[in-house]
Amino acid sequence: MAERTVDSAAPARGTAARPVARAEAALVRHYRRLVRLAYLALPADRDRHSRVLAAHTAVQRALPSRWSRPADPAPADEDPVYAALRLRVLRDALRPRPARRLLAPRVWGLRLFTPHGGEQDAALDHALAALDAPARAAFALRAVEGLTGAEAAEVLRHAGVEQPEQALHAAAGVGSEAEPDPSAPEPGAFDPSAFDTRSFDPSAFDPSAFDPCAVRVQPTDLLRRRRALTAVLLVGALGLTTTAAVLTGTGPAASTTRPAPAPPAGATADPAHLVRVPADLWQHTARVDFTAWPARGDRREDAALLGRALTAWERPGPQTRAEPGADTAPPVTAPRLLYAGTVDGAAVVLLYDGQRLARYTDGRGGGLDLARADDSDVTTAGAVVLRRQGTSVRYLLAPWVEAAETRRIDQPDTPARPLEHPDGLTPAAPGGVLTDCRGATVLQLHSSPVIAEKHAFLLADLGGLVPAHLSYTPPPDRNQPAREPREATGPDALQAWARAGCAAPDGTPGVKQLNLWAFAVQPLPQNAGSASWVCLRADRWTGEGSAATAVLLPAARGPQRTGGGPGRACSRFEQDTVGWAWWRSPQGTEFLLAAGSRRVARLAVKGPDWSADRPAPDHTLAVERPVRANVQVEGVLDGGTRISPQH
Repeated sequence: MAERTVDSAAPARGTAARPVARAEAALVRHYRRLVRLAYLALPADRDRHSRVLAAHTAVQRALPSRWSRPADPAPADEDPVYAALRLRVLRDALRPRPARRLLAPRVWGLRLFTPHGGEQDAALDHALAALDAPARAAFALRAVEGLTGAEAAEVLRHAGVEQPEQALHAAAGVGSEAEPDPSAPEPGAFDPSAFDTRSFDPSAFDPSAFDPCAVRVQPTDLLRRRRALTAVLLVGALGLTTTAAVLTGTGPAASTTRPAPAPPAGATADPAHLVRVPADLWQHTARVDFTAWPARGDRREDAALLGRALTAWERPGPQTRAEPGADTAPPVTAPRLLYAGTVDGAAVVLLYDGQRLARYTDGRGGGLDLARADDSDVTTAGAVVLRRQGTSVRYLLAPWVEAAETRRIDQPDTPARPLEHPDGLTPAAPGGVLTDCRGATVLQLHSSPVIAEKHAFLLADLGGLVPAHLSYTPPPDRNQPAREPREATGPDALQAWARAGCAAPDGTPGVKQLNLWAFAVQPLPQNAGSASWVCLRADRWTGEGSAATAVLLPAARGPQRTGGGPGRACSRFEQDTVGWAWWRSPQGTEFLLAAGSRRVARLAVKGPDWSADRPAPDHTLAVERPVRANVQVEGVLDGGTRISPQH
């Protein structure tokens, strides 16, 4: 929060300083603060380059050719000259747009924009964009100037805002966890003084991310200008990182320069808004996910392509496709550029806004594909499908992937095949549907030692943008606590997935992780070998999930599903399960088989004219019956709770 401006610009006693000179001294001294105020107050209907120039214009026009004693009251502890300048800046910033098209500073060949802050600053910028100019001005008076609610309302009123209380009410939630509420309060229902305590935290505002005097520059039309004249910056001494630089909007040089081309109408469609992170960020952050992906690809500087991709996201149309759980709304924050390049003859752009991945494919037959990708990690952010043609896919791998391989899920003993990935992009790799029991090809990725020593994991393409992470929970050890899921790359895990993977309850786009839990091993009667009981769980990016139990019998060609459904069964929040199935022995005898997880102490079975209720020290039960019939099976936990199989 800024400190109040005292009358430090006042001339020494006995000095006959001219009023205009005194106003100029105040403007120069507080130029950066005034420009930041104008930048925040300007409407969000223009890109940052235009807002930067408009903010400097508003402040420079605040100094008149004649100066009279300020008529508008100022807070008691503020310099009245500075308060009058601030009021003139606000009036200019709040003026209708056509009235502001006068002698703005001009820049040729460069785009200016305020520095990118963190995700919190991007979220704040997004929230401010939803407000009108008076509400933005109200926020600026609070965050930059440090005025109380009542003082801000008074300044807004003198600046020409007809309903300052409404503007304060709309801005009250900005800067806190609450969403801004642009609805107008009922007359008399909102007291400006309530703004001082109503969920407003000025300390959460980082002024450096909204500073038009500390701008970043980026070239615009490099190729065209390379073939023409050398780029020239025709703007009066623009101090890019100083606090007292004053842009000159008049004079011969400024009046003869040609304006830069008009920016796109939507601010979010400006490629200058794209966030790009350093190539080695993943080596220096504890947050290893999609936010640590650098921009890659041979067209990452193609402003026209990036602009089309951003416009497609900002304006959804018939060629916008969203996976289940992903909406088609514009980006929630400034998107991150992850990739822009040519893949199999098509231009592809990959963006990320902290919640969703957006893959834009240029040209005929292309469009925008959106998928949830929040709360990712080292594994779930390990790869993205950049291009799909038939059953073949090309992946873009995470920067922390040191080695990549492919392997058939139904051939656990076959060595994995190396997969080249220059600059993270793989050649076309075979896919396949994980749930059709005919064998799918999965990715086996190895993380850099910077991430973890000897860390490998499996990803399975399910037809969406983000492959699902495969994990494995081994059978319980009665002498040990419940085991945690682990990577499905060990011999036992590969064998289990090879036999039971196609019983997964969900193999559609939007699945984040698939876990196979071997919850019981049952010796079969008549020395027929053993059966393995598994529960496969699918967790989606939305937080929803489903589970399916299955039994793996000797000589069976595939898993036998025994139950399943939506919910949190077989997750860490519900670790008790039971399943049952009919089985015919090699001698032709019918058995009812039942099994439960490690806390199941008894198994109870009821038929039409019989029942069985027995202790289950090994958590399994086999009951011989002459014919199959409808039965009810329950598991009794060691605490007495009864559980039933999934349906």
